[in-house]
Amino acid sequence: MNLSEQVERLLPGFNCGECGQRSCQNFAQLLASGGGDTGQCPYLGQERFAGHAEGIREVLSGNRAASEETVRGVIDGLLADFSLGPLPGEPSCREDLFPFDRSLTFCPGDLIRYRPLGCPVTHFARVLGWEHGILTVHMVGPLHLLGQQAEYNDLGVCMVAAFEGLVVRGSIPSVGQTVRFLPEHCMMQKVHSGVVVHSEGRMVRIEGIDLKVW
Repeated sequence: MNLSEQVERLLPGFNCGECGQRSCQNFAQLLASGGGDTGQCPYLGQERFAGHAEGIREVLSGNRAASEETVRGVIDGLLADFSLGPLPGEPSCREDLFPFDRSLTFCPGDLIRYRPLGCPVTHFARVLGWEHGILTVHMVGPLHLLGQQAEYNDLGVCMVAAFEGLVVRGSIPSVGQTVRFLPEHCMMQKVHSGVVVHSEGRMVRIEGIDLKVW
């Protein structure tokens, strides 16, 4: 894990653009290159992120290793088994969605808006594939980062059926294991749960997704 990746793990992950950068990843790269300051992030001063700014400074000074980090949700404070990042060269984890409106059809590249069942946050995503009634998508962030003129299909409420990505921090799970995991692109940074159906190296696929975690 390189320096900017270690820094990014300690940022809130909201990709809000308030720091002047397009995403937390870009802000982490700026900090790792010696530019910018943690004070540019309006969330790092909040109590729920207590210690994150100091942790970033420790990472940048070489006094903190990535292995010391704990995977913990922000909104719920729950510990996760691992955090899930994108496959190489991709912008976010892959998600499989089940739209409740069965009359809809999609093409690769389509921009969609939807709200996952059980989640209060509206999502925007880019379609990768559409097969047997299941959409495979990448999260592409809040609309203001895409441009207000962006055209999208509104799906309403969808069920998230699966996540696929790389284990970035934490332990690599076994097939059949029920896990708590934190999708790195989740705007609420909330711990999810599910069952691992495929595990190969650091790449895992998790199905039976639920936001109810005990």
